[in-house]
Order: sequence, then C-alpha cells, then structure tokens
Amino acid sequence: MRNKSFTKAFYIEKLGFTDIGAADYPDYLILQKDTIEIHFFSFPNLNPSENYGQVCIRTTQIEAWYQSCISHNVKIHPNGALQIKPWQQIEFSILDPDNNLLTFGQSIF
Repeated sequence: MRNKSFTKAFYIEKLGFTDIGAADYPDYLILQKDTIEIHFFSFPNLNPSENYGQVCIRTTQIEAWYQSCISHNVKIHPNGALQIKPWQQIEFSILDPDNNLLTFGQSIF
C-alpha cells in the first residue's frame, strides 16, 4: 500500500472489511471480512502501473460480493466482468487503489 489511510478507507467503505490490527503500526494494516484476512505493508514508492499484486478470494456468495461492489461504485476490472470461466468457476475482478488485482471466485459445482 502506498497510503495506509487511503487503502483502509477503500477496503472498509467500499468492500466492507474491518480493521483488526490489535495495535496501530504505521507501516502495517490488517483487514478482515468474514473469513478473509488481508495484510498490507507500507510501500510508499510503489508505482501502481508496475504493480502485479494479486489476491484470489474464494467465496460461496459471489452474487452478494458483486452486487456490493456495484452498489458501492467499485469499478469492475475491464477484463474481469462476472462470468463463468472454463475452469468451472464464476468470477469477477476489481483493482484496489494501488492496482492490486482482487479476483472473487465461486465454484459452480
């Protein structure tokens, strides 16, 4: 993350995560939603256009995640529309403020 406050606001306000850091460390952030826990570290010189960070989030509530993103005006990645993939999973993707790719997926079995 380039900016802790900006990252924290995006994940909390747009995606519904909560801050679960037991102590406030200036260069570290721990966020959680349901059983998902994501850790961030400070990287102020990160160039978002060169960031290839990725997270795949498995869920059983893909429609709820997708609708929540839409209702909170989170842009869906141009190549990440909600769709069934050949590997039998329904997925969609977004980019966070630092260009980390978050792909949400649910098995269709």
